[in-house]
Amino acid sequence: MNRLMKKTYSIGLIPGDGTGPEVTREAVKVLGAASQKFGFQLDYTPYDFGGDRYLKTGETLPDSALEEFRKHSALYLGAIGHPGVKPGILECGILLKTRFVLDQYINLRPVKLYRKEDCPLKDKEPKDVDFVVIRENTGGIYTGVGGAVQKGTNLEVATQVMVYSRPVVDRCMKFAYEYTRRRNRKKMLTLVHKCNVLTHCGDLWVRAHKEMGDRDYPDVKQDYNHVDACTMWFVKQPEWYDVIVTENLFGDIITDLAAIVQGGLGVAAGGNINPEGVSMFECMGGSAPKYTGKNVINPIAAIAAGGMMLDTLGETEAAAAVDKAVTTALTGGKIQSLAAGRMGLGTAQVGDLIAGLV
Repeated sequence: MNRLMKKTYSIGLIPGDGTGPEVTREAVKVLGAASQKFGFQLDYTPYDFGGDRYLKTGETLPDSALEEFRKHSALYLGAIGHPGVKPGILECGILLKTRFVLDQYINLRPVKLYRKEDCPLKDKEPKDVDFVVIRENTGGIYTGVGGAVQKGTNLEVATQVMVYSRPVVDRCMKFAYEYTRRRNRKKMLTLVHKCNVLTHCGDLWVRAHKEMGDRDYPDVKQDYNHVDACTMWFVKQPEWYDVIVTENLFGDIITDLAAIVQGGLGVAAGGNINPEGVSMFECMGGSAPKYTGKNVINPIAAIAAGGMMLDTLGETEAAAAVDKAVTTALTGGKIQSLAAGRMGLGTAQVGDLIAGLV
């Protein structure tokens, strides 16, 4: 195909901190193989936002950068977190700010076990761990509604409030129902909340789930778990689940448990999705600064996040090829472990292996 005829996507690339640049490099390598094979082009604009820039300039993410972000087809993030920066500064100043300003109101977390030996659960196989968590990504407690009075005294009072409006719940629920229908596996959508205690917000989510399902998605089975029960069933019977929809805080918690069930953060990828705008994709693991520059960190989650980005951009064949290449690489015997330093291959070698299989 003539280069000028290729469909081109503009990608904002934020390698970030620690091992972020290393795993990002391997993801870009694999995405390059996919784009060449399937006839499209990815044009990257690099950004240096992260701990090093903050320590030099005191700046996390300027508003001008967010305006630039809006012009891209998608954003790709390596990792955020720096040992020299107080926790919360980068996370709130870069990650949350991007999610909120770009209204990336869906956090999409596929949970897939690639091979049996990576699962810590007894007798569970890849066919048993294959579900998706859809987390509402811009509402709830993370909006920061609340405050503190008499701070630092023995009478201090602090509040942080779970706030949800019906439109915010409905748009998340609609995405979840549509995704469940399109996934076409069990066609079951499980709402996870705590409606027996959180009687206002929980009731809103429960009613939204039932009313929308009854009215618009009669072909999708409705299911419900309290969040504490969900954590139990993730461990005991993960094969029950198809698609889960939940609010922000609960989603943040249960997706970490889900990551361990699927083999660890080294294979856990996610997307911050604005279905009508610019989405951002990332691996779920942190920046792992102790492994920086050692060529030992697992890049598979970063590569899988790149595959998610292709799928969201509409390059579904290329996305499927990336996923198949990851599966083939992991089941081929050359990658001994998912743990950093114990893979049997270096970071770059894993990237080469998967790129060669696309």
